[in-house]
Amino acid sequence: MDTKLLELLVCPVTKGPLTWNPEKQELSSRSARLAYPVRDGIPVLLENEARTLSDEELGL
Repeated sequence: MDTKLLELLVCPVTKGPLTWNPEKQELSSRSARLAYPVRDGIPVLLENEARTLSDEELGL
């Protein structure tokens, strides 16, 4: 994921920052507890495409 692009992207739900997880190929929003997929290098920032992050994934 391009770092400049990551700086521009925000969570569509909370408008907060996103973090890149290269292992799972997804962008995570801790505040929304959602992980958005990245398909073919394109972030899919749709709430209905996101998966819910578990407490374990959030480090809680």
